[in-house]
Amino acid sequence: MKLAYFAAVTGFVVTSGVAHADSPLALPAVGAMLGENPTPWPKMDWLYDQPSANDAAGKIIIHWFCAPKVAACADDLSRMIAERDTGKVYIVAHINGSKADAKKLDPIRESEGVGKGTVAFGKGVTSLMKSMGIAGPASIVINVDGKVAMVTTASSSTELDDRDKKVDALAAAVKEYTVSSDGPKMVKTDEKFTLSMSIKLANWLHYATKRPREFVLTAPNDVKCDAMKLSGDQIKIEGDKLTAAVTCTAAKGNYELRGQLRFGFDQPSGGQGIGAEDTRWTLSVAAGLGK
Repeated sequence: MKLAYFAAVTGFVVTSGVAHADSPLALPAVGAMLGENPTPWPKMDWLYDQPSANDAAGKIIIHWFCAPKVAACADDLSRMIAERDTGKVYIVAHINGSKADAKKLDPIRESEGVGKGTVAFGKGVTSLMKSMGIAGPASIVINVDGKVAMVTTASSSTELDDRDKKVDALAAAVKEYTVSSDGPKMVKTDEKFTLSMSIKLANWLHYATKRPREFVLTAPNDVKCDAMKLSGDQIKIEGDKLTAAVTCTAAKGNYELRGQLRFGFDQPSGGQGIGAEDTRWTLSVAAGLGK
């Protein structure tokens, strides 16, 4: 990792090739970059595996801090379980206590939450929470772009409601892909025109090249295209963008055309998804020169 980048991401100061910080364990500011397992933080003991980048990809990450002697933690635990069950949130719980304490405040609940988070406990958590000046419940909410979206250190129901609303809003905005289309509204009878349909995939996903890709155009008989159906390599993939395009001509008239695009994508956790989208074009064809 380049030192300038390391300093920008972690907040560490770099002097003569050595990274250090006045307060490397301070609570991050909104907008700071932070992942599911920040490297400047102390080494933790885990009830389960260490935080997984693959499992956290495409989810809102919550670093949740609590302790068995903090009464509000038991109440907030039910909120964390509810967020976990949405399937859109990855929780990294930090419990300031023993393994037995961590089990009592565990929002993952063993097989109930496989792939949905993990739980830390022990001296590492104690050191981290002391440095951050928090007792719990406290939360660091991270959006899918890796940036801190919210930090909460209070336990009133109003502030916890605000946090949950923020998490739900961020989760609702997560899209696996976006779809767009392009084509003219008006052409001449002597003009060729292109109709295209594109998919932009989220940066944590990859197109499944071994799964079928298919584009089907439905158009009136007076519209003639170089292809009414595309498949496989006829549908181009460039980075995170997939595009199906056909070139057509048409007789004078007004038309509505429909495109259907199907594709597959792979998830970091090993799962697979299927996209099926359609779009419509409306087109007016006027008489061309000499017509």
